[in-house]
Amino acid sequence: MDGVKVRQLGAGVNQKGVRDFNERLILSVLQRNGPMPGIDIARRTNLSSQTVSVILRKLEGDGLLERGTPERGKVGKPSVPMALNSKGVFSFGLKLGRRNIKLVLVDFAGQIMASCEETYDYPIPDQVLNFVARAYTDLRRSMRPEERARLCGLSVAMPYELWNWHDLADAPQALLDQWRGFDVQSELSQICDLPISIMNDATAACRAEHIFGRGKEFRDYAYIYIATFIGGGVVLNNSVFEGSQRNSGAFGPMRSVNSDGGEAKLMDLASIHVLEKRLRKAGFNPRDLWDKSDGWVRAAEFVAPWIEDTALEVAKASLMACSVIDFEAVVIDGPFPSDVRAQLIEKVRENLHQQDIRGLIAPMIEEGSIGPDAREIGAACGPMFSQYFLDTLGGLAEIH
Repeated sequence: MDGVKVRQLGAGVNQKGVRDFNERLILSVLQRNGPMPGIDIARRTNLSSQTVSVILRKLEGDGLLERGTPERGKVGKPSVPMALNSKGVFSFGLKLGRRNIKLVLVDFAGQIMASCEETYDYPIPDQVLNFVARAYTDLRRSMRPEERARLCGLSVAMPYELWNWHDLADAPQALLDQWRGFDVQSELSQICDLPISIMNDATAACRAEHIFGRGKEFRDYAYIYIATFIGGGVVLNNSVFEGSQRNSGAFGPMRSVNSDGGEAKLMDLASIHVLEKRLRKAGFNPRDLWDKSDGWVRAAEFVAPWIEDTALEVAKASLMACSVIDFEAVVIDGPFPSDVRAQLIEKVRENLHQQDIRGLIAPMIEEGSIGPDAREIGAACGPMFSQYFLDTLGGLAEIH
């Protein structure tokens, strides 16, 4: 990644009995920075060359690493770069959204190997469980036995308290009330025999961007994901910060002002459900945005003003976020086409410079890079990081 700043993982320890941490550290260094020889890994981690050599042999023997092509320098033996073996670990990520559900099989490099998806008007527990049972069985069958042996878990990215948003999601309250007291983790354990975890969907999207997207470029940033409802995440000191209630970056409830001068929430003004309502009022089917590849193109006359309105609100929200934490950037993404995202980012930048920013340092406004699959990929990261990587990357030093 020429010209891109990457933050480097901090020091390891050489004492006896802490190999598990050092293994995670080395795997994390390779995940974050890409292939490199042992001597560079030792330099970046402050581990001895002997310690690194021993750990690399073990990780290679476990199938987690693979050797690259030897690189010959001017003197000495050729150096052999080590890299994550993309087929070393697999994980499932389930995005349980307000408009659709998707289960993906992700490899150790964060690539989607296979997926199953279904669209609905709103989620109902029995429908969700039936989908997962079918999709999980189909995706497992698509794997070879040796690949199934390397599955490490299934993680779910979903909105918290689904039942609280029936009015905005145009869903019957009685149906969404079925989610009250519904133990997603327990119910899925009847279908899947892997470790199961749950995370907020916007936080999952933030995690995907941080690990596999542009997160390597920034130390502290706010992440905004504009889906059916707008949400997001927070990255501090190179780590996704979830907070004590695991709900950091819940930008949707931020207060704003509607066109009539009344109080409104950010989610009421800058979410895809706002565009859906406009399409429905004009006689269009809003599900086309989710079901059809050209749905956003065919809705262009409604998308353009939605971008204008959303960009203004996101610009104001970005400054509000920076009044609390001095973010160097605000990264924006969502489940819409890349050209829509690019137009939205440009409009946010324009609106930001028109705001009164006295007393603040304006953040960079940057495009996310993962897009519609961010939540499910971020979910799939959960089991991998809990078992193989360092999830907290504090104390990182900047390198160029």
